[in-house]
Amino acid sequence: MGMFDYFRSSYDLGEQFTNVVCQTKDIEDGIGGTMTDYWLDPSGQLWCPNYQDTHTFEEIKENDPRYNERGFLNFEWIPTGVRGKYQPCLITKYIEIHPEGWEGVWEDWPRCRIHFKYGKVMDFEDVTGR
Repeated sequence: MGMFDYFRSSYDLGEQFTNVVCQTKDIEDGIGGTMTDYWLDPSGQLWCPNYQDTHTFEEIKENDPRYNERGFLNFEWIPTGVRGKYQPCLITKYIEIHPEGWEGVWEDWPRCRIHFKYGKVMDFEDVTGR
């Protein structure tokens, strides 16, 4: 199975895909998803989060009471106080999304195929049942 990414759209992709939580495994090449939240704005621009500089890495040394003798998880992520932000996601590819909460047989699962060029929607189509 594997992980996925969340995809929310304020762009009109049709009733089953607009303003609902969807999922995809197609945005990140070779990974299949990292549970990242992507947003498609009303103008058709795709946005993704940037968490750069929001945390720093601290290694836990042997004399620290938090130290694990087996050497497992001897580090900690420390918040820096810097908040993450969304930035344009400049992908050029086709992705497929489906609603997160679909209840029914998988053959009838609503699916939408979206074509992006430099992060902007070029075209989309409902590919349910294909």
